[in-house]
Amino acid sequence: MAPATRSVVLRLDDLALPPRYLTVASDLPVSHLLRSLPLPSSSFYLTSDGRPFAPTAPVASLPRSASLQLRLRALRGGGGDGGSTCAESRDCYLSMYLAKKPDKADPNEARLSRFTCCALSGEPLAAPAVADRLGNLFNKEPLVEALLHKRLPKALSHIRGLKDMIPIHLHPKPGAADEEVRFQCPVTGFEFNGKSQFLALRGCGHVLSVKALKEVKTPGCLVCHKEFEEADKMPINGTEEEVAVLRQRMEEERGKLKDKKDKKLANGLSGSKHAAPAAIAADTDKLEKGDAAPAKRYKAADHAPAYANKKVYASIFTSSNKSDFKETYSCRSLPLGRN
Repeated sequence: MAPATRSVVLRLDDLALPPRYLTVASDLPVSHLLRSLPLPSSSFYLTSDGRPFAPTAPVASLPRSASLQLRLRALRGGGGDGGSTCAESRDCYLSMYLAKKPDKADPNEARLSRFTCCALSGEPLAAPAVADRLGNLFNKEPLVEALLHKRLPKALSHIRGLKDMIPIHLHPKPGAADEEVRFQCPVTGFEFNGKSQFLALRGCGHVLSVKALKEVKTPGCLVCHKEFEEADKMPINGTEEEVAVLRQRMEEERGKLKDKKDKKLANGLSGSKHAAPAAIAADTDKLEKGDAAPAKRYKAADHAPAYANKKVYASIFTSSNKSDFKETYSCRSLPLGRN
C-alpha cells in the first residue's frame, strides 16, 4: 500500500524566491521539505498561519489549508553600535548574506522555478501552457484572467492580447506526476529544469532541447514533422542577449503589421468609409465644377417594341396629356387619365 501524501506550499518570501509546491509523504518531518535549501538550522524558523511550527513535526500535522512560511532570524548585536561581539559564527555570516543578497543565495533554485512554475502566478506549469514572444512560460488561464481584468505587472506590459501568446506543448516526464520537474525533451530525454537549453517552435508549439535540433538535421519538427524556419526558433528563458534579439524581432513584426494596415486603408481596400481622402476630394471638386456628364433621362418611347405605338406604349408609364381635359361648370370629375 502506497504511503499517504500531502501537498505543501513552502513560501520563501524572505529569500525573495517564488513559492514551492511540494508533494511529500505525510509521515516525514517538515525539515524534509528544506533539504534542498543551503541554510543552517540556526538561521531560520518556520511559521504556519502566523504561529511558529517545529521542523521536527510530521507533515501530517499541518492544517489542510495552511502553508509554511520560512523566516530568517534577525541578527542581534551586543553593544547596539553594529560592531562585533566576538560571538559570530559562519551561520550568522551566511544568514546575513542571504538577507542582503537573496538573488545570490541559490541561483539554481531561481533557474529551476523559471522552468517549472508559471511566471505570473507561481503555480506549477500545467497544460494548457503558453509562452510570450520573449520566451517566458505561463499557465494560460491566469494569464488570460489578468489580461481581462488589466492586472498584468509592468514587467509584462509587452503582452497586449491573445496574439502575443504562443501555445506550447510540453512533453511529460514518465512517472514524474508528483515531482517538481515533470517535463523533458521528447527526443533526448533531457529534463526541463534549466540545466539544458530548450527552444519552442512557433509554428507548432513543440518544445525541444537545443541539442536535439543540432544532432538531427531536418527542416521539420522532430515531433509533428511540420516544417519551420530559423526565425521560428524561440529560446525558452533565454539569456539577456537572446531576450534582446526576441524583443527586437517582436517590435519589427509589430511595425510591419502596422504598415500593412496603414497601406490597406490608404488604398481604400476596407470600403468607401476608409477611402483615400485625396480621391474623395478630387471627386468633390469635379462635381462642383460641373465636369461630370448629366444623367440621361429615361424615355419609355425610346424603348417601345417594334410592333407597338410609341405614344400608347409611353402612356403605360406616364400620365396622359392633361391639356386635353377641361373642367365644366357642373363637375370637376375628369377622366381617370388625369388622376
